[in-house]
Amino acid sequence: MTDDDTRENVLPGSDEDLDTPDVRGYDFRGDFDFFEMLDAYATTGFQATHLAEGVDITRQMHEDDATVYLTFTSNIVSSGLREVVAHLVREGYVDVIITTSGSLTEDVIKTAKPFKMGEWDVDEAALREEGINRLGNIFVPSDRYVWLEEYLYDFFEDFFAEEKVRTPTDFAKELGETLDDEDSFLKNAADNDVPVFCPALTDAEIGNFLYYYRQGYDSEVGIEIVDDYDSLIEEGLLANKTGLIAVGAGVPKHHAIMTNLFRGGADYAVYISTGMEGDGSLSGAPPEEAVSWGKIKDDDAEPNYTQIEAEATLVLPLLVAGAFER
Repeated sequence: MTDDDTRENVLPGSDEDLDTPDVRGYDFRGDFDFFEMLDAYATTGFQATHLAEGVDITRQMHEDDATVYLTFTSNIVSSGLREVVAHLVREGYVDVIITTSGSLTEDVIKTAKPFKMGEWDVDEAALREEGINRLGNIFVPSDRYVWLEEYLYDFFEDFFAEEKVRTPTDFAKELGETLDDEDSFLKNAADNDVPVFCPALTDAEIGNFLYYYRQGYDSEVGIEIVDDYDSLIEEGLLANKTGLIAVGAGVPKHHAIMTNLFRGGADYAVYISTGMEGDGSLSGAPPEEAVSWGKIKDDDAEPNYTQIEAEATLVLPLLVAGAFER
């Protein structure tokens, strides 16, 4: 083998220039401009570029007056992203919310009693003795749930007074109407007629307290979910265009894409997820997989979906700022 052969192996030649932007990050020289920095994410590479795509797609949803579905899991409300969600609802940037029961539980608690910053690495048994529950590096004292039980028991009595079987959207709306906290996404949803769908309403403390209430006070009360599913499908069928902002995965994300299947798929989708695709689970399923099922449309003319592989507390505020606040 000659020197020329080995050189070709190490440095293969290329006679063509790529017709794509140069990789270049934000230039911090001069006066700092937050939105210019976000714009620079487009050519930064890796997940920064996906975030820039997400900003563009989300802005397009808004400009096209699409019906925007915001889906998220309860850890979003556990964190300081609760205030971001409340802002999106208050300003009319989202039209439909799909979430989990823990989101409702924790939103109500935070109207009266805050969660506290904690540590990741702690003595868990000692925390249990102190009556402190850990969510990552967030601490939630158990007295919050004692207070919640009393609050919900009073609410249940009024909620089921005239109708024994209600829907999760009724539950979320009427619960939101009882709250007095501008940072509550439930209050803002109730005030702005944004429906909050919670297909797995029993999967948190609300479910526990409903069980106790039905056992101890009224065995005829219940929650009906199919009526809400009908409404969710009809919401999509009546929309000219739809867009999804899916923060995390699970039941909320899948309800959004599944019900959009009936209209031929969502027109736009932005996923924020740390789930891995390799195990074939819904949590890691990227938007391309939803395209194969007809749950998200594939637009040949311009990008209409992306996935930001990042933890939501890092990127959701940036997405909201870039898409709505400039």
